[in-house]
Amino acid sequence: MTSNLIELENVGKTYRTDRIETVALNQINLSVAEGEMISVMGPSGCGKSTLLNVIGLLDDPSEGELRIGGVPVKQRGDKELAALRNERIGFVFQSFHLIPDLSVVDNVEIPLLYRRMSGKERRTRALRALERVGLSARVDHFPTQLSGGQQQRVAIARAIVGEPRILLADEPTGNLDSHMGEEIMSILEGLNRNDGTTVVMVTHDQDKAERTERIIRVFDGQIVH
Repeated sequence: MTSNLIELENVGKTYRTDRIETVALNQINLSVAEGEMISVMGPSGCGKSTLLNVIGLLDDPSEGELRIGGVPVKQRGDKELAALRNERIGFVFQSFHLIPDLSVVDNVEIPLLYRRMSGKERRTRALRALERVGLSARVDHFPTQLSGGQQQRVAIARAIVGEPRILLADEPTGNLDSHMGEEIMSILEGLNRNDGTTVVMVTHDQDKAERTERIIRVFDGQIVH
């Protein structure tokens, strides 16, 4: 029996300033099984990225409970949360977020700098991750020397270099043409199918969403059916 790796129970997120209160998430109930690949869809500003940020421990929920691997997140201290995020969660963003002054392989090594690991092991893992996304010939290039699709593949290599159980992808094909977008989808599907990586992908593309096991639709901060 497959267990739930990600569980959100009555999760809400409200952003407050002196003058305004914005409800980004409202009473979210969602379970994602270990090894599942799901997509999250909805109009711009509906709360999709906030949902991903909460799951990825980048944002604290204002209410409700988030459990990763059955353990409530709010029971963990800041150091434990940082370690959990580094070791078990990988992120892929629409805009790549690569450091232009670092080579491809140095960009991929970044998440491993926070682990007790030798420089040799970091380099070995980074090269292996780049090989998995088909960029072995580009390890010494810089991000500005790569196409958009290649930069996104570097971002995926960086996300998987630490062998996370969860991969969160926010519009990973949004800035790419159809050919490059197809390449990125194939990589994500391969990680899910071959490694058992749990993938949660935000997308506006109905065709790509339909390639996942489930589509979660969000509207005005709520999951709709």
